[in-house]
Amino acid sequence: MRAPILLDTGPLVALLNARDAHHGWARELLASVAPPLVTCEAVLSEACFLVRQLHGGRDRVLELVHRGAVAVPFRLEDELPAVRRLLSRYADVPMSLADACLVRMTEALSDSVILTTDADFRIYRRHSRQAVPCVMPY
Repeated sequence: MRAPILLDTGPLVALLNARDAHHGWARELLASVAPPLVTCEAVLSEACFLVRQLHGGRDRVLELVHRGAVAVPFRLEDELPAVRRLLSRYADVPMSLADACLVRMTEALSDSVILTTDADFRIYRRHSRQAVPCVMPY
């Protein structure tokens, strides 16, 4: 069984937006990864907002879920205490809800890795002390 690959907003938006600085990186990387990628609804919400000006942008985000290329197993209701602790701990960064959900997902899925363009993941720690495993374009 392969390690779960968690998808953050940045690579998702970069994939869909040819003008994004990380478009080539995202296309190449995501083409080499077997689906499904795993994410949370907060990431999908952020992505839909950020691609709203692209022709069919929001629909393209949701189509990835519909096709099974992206799975959304995370339930905030089940993870709320842990997510709230993370948001409180990193309030000065500040940590977004999507970031907190992804960090929590790495705690629950210990062998997972996050695909991200967000350097804040270098600051965040899972289980208070462990670096969050990430793949970034830089």
